Amino acid sequence: MPETLTYRVDDLKDYVSRFFTALNVPEIDAHIAADVLVSADLRGINSHGVIRLHSYYGSRLLDGRIDPASPIKVLNESPATLALDGGNGLGQVVGYRAMSRCIEMADQAGLAVTTVRNSNHYGIAGYYAMMALPEDMIGISLTNSQPLVAPTYGLPAVLGTNPIAVAMPAGEERPFVLDMATSIVSIGRIAVHDKSGQPIPEGWGINARGELTQNPAEVLHGGALLPLGGPAELRGYKGYGLSLLVDLLSGVLSGAAFGSQVGHPSHPHNADVGHFFAVLKIENFRPIDFFKADMDAYIRTLKATPKLPGQDRIYIHGEKEFEKAEKYQAEGVPLLSEIVAALVEAGKTAGVPFNLKPVR
Repeated sequence: MPETLTYRVDDLKDYVSRFFTALNVPEIDAHIAADVLVSADLRGINSHGVIRLHSYYGSRLLDGRIDPASPIKVLNESPATLALDGGNGLGQVVGYRAMSRCIEMADQAGLAVTTVRNSNHYGIAGYYAMMALPEDMIGISLTNSQPLVAPTYGLPAVLGTNPIAVAMPAGEERPFVLDMATSIVSIGRIAVHDKSGQPIPEGWGINARGELTQNPAEVLHGGALLPLGGPAELRGYKGYGLSLLVDLLSGVLSGAAFGSQVGHPSHPHNADVGHFFAVLKIENFRPIDFFKADMDAYIRTLKATPKLPGQDRIYIHGEKEFEKAEKYQAEGVPLLSEIVAALVEAGKTAGVPFNLKPVR
């Protein structure tokens, strides 16, 4: 097993915030970006956490390929719709502010949609969908990304992992939080396997010859991820369709880049990532207490379903992540030693030494 080091959540957030501030990100925006990134590690989604601090964000800030001021502009606005230009800012900051506006509009109109163009990678999609939960609203968050996924029967990669996230409140039960890539797995998960020297399950990706491979390096270098479902024989065209749908709403509708036009973090030009946010105010459809009671009843019915042999539990989407967050909040967030080493190097580049003391 690869070595891990464990750090306090607040220490990590403080470090990431100072890292961004050192790269001229305003302090309040640095806190937002830090919260999004560390929240990914806190929820066990380490493929989208601090592992990307320098490679996706710091390097582009240093090279002037992301505007640290995140100068968001309103393009079009109505009582229930909002189209924004992200000003080539940090995706976490742009996403947070766009979803905040969407929630405000939905509170007045009952539902709202916000699109964003000219943004950057925004981290975990679920973070923004979950922003609606404290308001007793349903949150939806979609984004396109750089081409990493091959279309069914095709190569090279022309689609992003293009995640879908939906968050719905419950009563006594935990909220339903679906946060998934429309590829069979995220590219970050491939990178984690590569860093830890572990093979990937067959069906996650293909090599440069279009063959299924268990070598993560072959997927990362010349290969491609497969859509949700995997090969065509396993109906991977359904994941292909979902990925395309996300790109149409996030990219084409917003006026952002789409398909192979979306820039990779290492490209010299703007990424021009597009986002799509939607919020529904439940009270405008039915009393919130009745809605939550039905959510609880449905969740309990699912969890009470007879289990397959060897299984003792059925999970609801988001449940594992909530439990990990509670555990890591109390005990600290575990990071692979390779990720810690990358943080040390990133700190040297930004002039912010990574000198956090691990709790174990």
